Amino acid sequence: MIRPFQRTDKKKNVPESAQASIPFERMFPDGICRVGKDFYSKTIQFQDINYQLAQQEDQTEIFEEWCSFLNFFDSSVHFQLSFLNMSTDAEKFEKKIAIRHRDDGYDRVRDEYSRMLFRQMQAGNNGLTKTKYLTFGIHADSMKSAKPRLIHIETDLLNNFKRLGVLAQTLNGKERLELMHAQFHMGDDAKFFFDWKDTVRAGASVKDAIAPSSFEFVNGRLFKVGETYGTVSFLQITASDISDRMLADFLSMESSQIITMHLQSVNQNEAIKTIKHTITELDRSKIEEQKKAVRAGYDMDIIPSDLATYGKDAKALLKELQSQNERMFLMTFIIMNTGSSKQDLENNFFQANSIAQKHNCNLVRLDFQQEQGLMSMLPLASNLIDIRRGMTTSSTAIFVPFTTQELFQTGKESLYYGLNALSNNLIMVDRKMLKNPNGLILGTPGSGKSFSAKREIANAFLVTDDDIIISDPEAEYRPLVEHFGGQVIKISPTSDQYINPMDINMNYSDDDNPIMLKADFILSLCELIVGGKDGLLPVEKTVIDRCIHQIYLRYFEDPRPENMPLLEDLYNELLKQDEAEAKHVATALEIYVSGSLNVFNHRTNVDIKNRIVCYDIKDLGKQLKKIGMLIVQDQVWGRVSSNRESGKSTRYYLDEMHLLLKEDQTAAYTVEIWKRFRKWGGIPTGLTQNVKDLLASKEVENIFENSDFVYMLNQAVGDRQILAKQLNISPHQLSYVTHSGEGEGLLFYGNVILPFVDRFPKDLELYSIMTTKPQEVQEAKVAEEKQKELA
Repeated sequence: MIRPFQRTDKKKNVPESAQASIPFERMFPDGICRVGKDFYSKTIQFQDINYQLAQQEDQTEIFEEWCSFLNFFDSSVHFQLSFLNMSTDAEKFEKKIAIRHRDDGYDRVRDEYSRMLFRQMQAGNNGLTKTKYLTFGIHADSMKSAKPRLIHIETDLLNNFKRLGVLAQTLNGKERLELMHAQFHMGDDAKFFFDWKDTVRAGASVKDAIAPSSFEFVNGRLFKVGETYGTVSFLQITASDISDRMLADFLSMESSQIITMHLQSVNQNEAIKTIKHTITELDRSKIEEQKKAVRAGYDMDIIPSDLATYGKDAKALLKELQSQNERMFLMTFIIMNTGSSKQDLENNFFQANSIAQKHNCNLVRLDFQQEQGLMSMLPLASNLIDIRRGMTTSSTAIFVPFTTQELFQTGKESLYYGLNALSNNLIMVDRKMLKNPNGLILGTPGSGKSFSAKREIANAFLVTDDDIIISDPEAEYRPLVEHFGGQVIKISPTSDQYINPMDINMNYSDDDNPIMLKADFILSLCELIVGGKDGLLPVEKTVIDRCIHQIYLRYFEDPRPENMPLLEDLYNELLKQDEAEAKHVATALEIYVSGSLNVFNHRTNVDIKNRIVCYDIKDLGKQLKKIGMLIVQDQVWGRVSSNRESGKSTRYYLDEMHLLLKEDQTAAYTVEIWKRFRKWGGIPTGLTQNVKDLLASKEVENIFENSDFVYMLNQAVGDRQILAKQLNISPHQLSYVTHSGEGEGLLFYGNVILPFVDRFPKDLELYSIMTTKPQEVQEAKVAEEKQKELA
C-alpha cells in the first residue's frame, strides 16, 4: 500500500507505506500499546452522565468531582480525552436491534418493528455513533516495568469514574485496533477483520488490519484518507472566560468528527517556580517602563495596560496554585473535521469554527502539520503537535466531557421508548434491569399516554415471553389485543362473558395459606358493596372471614374447576350464621347474587390464561365500575401468583388509574400491588392524568416511591409544580413537559432523567391499530373493511 505525499519533505523523511505512518510500535492483546521505544499506554471507554440537564447544585458537584479527577494525574502521566462522532456501521447496528423471529405468526410484525427502529436511528442522529475515551500513558524502560504501573493507574481511574457515577471499561488490544480502524475508515464501509493467531502465523503487522489504502496530504491544509477528506485544527483559546457549553456544542455537530484533548500535568513546584520567575520578569519590565516615563517627564504610574494586566493575572494564578486545590496543565485541543468532498469538509469546518467564535475562540488549521495532527487524534496518548496552552485545573475542567446520559441497552428484552431529545440517539431499555420495574405514564389528555402504553405492550409482546394484562375503562385496547390473538373480556350487566371474583389458586399467597390473602380481598369487596361511612363493622368482618374459610376449605377438599366457589356460596353461608350482622351483609350482597347486578355471580367462562388479556369495563355502571376494577385487580393478582412458579413475568397496565384511587379499598389494593408484585415477577404500569389524586394521601404516595420508571408527557400547570417537588426536577427539565407536543416529555429510568421525543411512523400497520385519534381510528376501520371485501 503505497502512501502518496504531496509535500516538500526530503525523500528520506517520507514513510514508504500507510502502515509506516502509524506511530505506534506494538499492540499487546491485553490492551497495552508501545509508542516509540519507551512509551506505553492504555485506553478506557467511558459513558455519559447527566450534566447539561442537572440542577445547578448537581452541576457544581459534578464539576468539582471532575476537577478532583484531573488532579489525580501527576506529571509523569500523559493523558488524552477523545470524543468520536462517527457513522454507525449500519449492518452491525441493524443486527443489534433486530427482533428475533419466534415462528408464532407475528414475525412479519417483528420485521416491520425492526425496520422502524432502524429508520428512527437514521432519522434521529444522522446515523452517528458518539463515543468517549480516556487514554493514558507513561514512560518506562520495558513492558515488564510499565505493566504494573499502568494497571495501578487503570484501577484508580475506574474507581474515580465510579465515584462520578460514570460507567467505564478498559479496551483490550483488539478493541483498540478496531477503534483506530474506525478512525482510518470514517467514510467507507470497510469491515474490521483481525485475529491474533493469524497475524502471528502470517508474520504480518497488526497495522495491516487498520491501515487505509493510502494517505494523501494534498496541500498542507487538508488530507485525504481513502475517499474521505479531512482537516485538523487546533483551538486557539482567546476568551478570558469559557462556558461549560463549549465542548457540548462541538459534540452536538451532526457530522463525522474527532475531538481530542492532550493533557499533561506540570510538576507543582516547577509550575510555581516558573510563575514566580514570570512575575519577576514582569516586575523588571515594569521598572524599566517607569524609568522611561521619568526620563520622558511622564507620571511613573502610567505603564502599558498589557503589562499591568499580565502582572495581575500572574499573581492571581500564583495564589490559585499555592492556596487553592489547583494544578497546572499543558493542553493541546485539536479537532478533526471530515467530509465526503472538499466542499462538504469546508462546510463542516466552517460550522465548527462558528461554534469556537461563539465562545470567543478560534479554530486554526495546522498548516503543513496535517499528518502529525491526524496521528495525534489516535487514542495513543501521543501528542505530535507542539502547540500547548497552560491551564489550571478549573479552566481545564470547564471542558466538561459530560452532556446527557444515554439509555441504550442491547439486551434481548430491551424495548423502544423514543429518541433522546438532546442527542437524538435511540432510547432502548429493559425495565426488568431496574431495582423496581414498577412504572407510571403521566400526561394530560391528548399527550399520548395510551399510545405510549400500547407501543410498549406491542413491543413487549414481540420481544419478550411476558404475559400482558390490561385494565381498560375506555374500551380502546381491543384492536391491539385482537391483532395479537389476545382475549378481550367485556364485563357489563348485559355481557355473556364472566369472571368469578372467588377464583383462587394455591400460589395466591407467599405462605402456605392462600385463603388468608383471598379473605383480605373479599373483605375489601364486601366493604365496597356494603358501603357506609366507616366501612364494615368488626363483627361483620368476623362473620365474613369465618364464612370465607368454610367455603374454601370445602373447595380444597375437591379442587375441581366446577367446585370453585361463587359469590352465591358466600351469600348462602352468611345466611346460615346466627349473627344479625351476617344477615345484614347477606342482604347487601343479594342484588349482586340474584338481583340485576349479578354479573359477578358466575364461574369464569373466558380464556383468562391467554398471553394477552384485556378487561373491558367501560359499560359497567357507576355502581359496578369500582367493584369491577377491584375484581380485575384480584384476577391480575391470581395470574401473577400462578406465573411466579414458572418464573414468567406479568405486565399489568392500569389505564385511568386515578379512578382506582378514589375508593379506599381499590387504592389500598393498588398500593399493595406496587409493593409486592416486584418479587413475584409482576410489572405494573399506571396511566393517569390526575397527579393530584395520585398524591392525595400518604399511602398512595408509596406508588411514586416504588416506581423506578416514569414516562412523563405534557403536564397541566398545577401538576407540574407537584411533580417538580416530588421528583426533584429542575426548571430546565420541567420545560420538556410544559406545553410539549404529543409524544414528547421526560423519561425517569432509575436515577437517569432524559428528555425524549417519540415520532412513531404513521405509515406502519401497528400505528393504525394503536392510535386513539377519532379520525385515524375511523380511517383504520374503513381500510380494514376494504381489506375484508378484497379478501
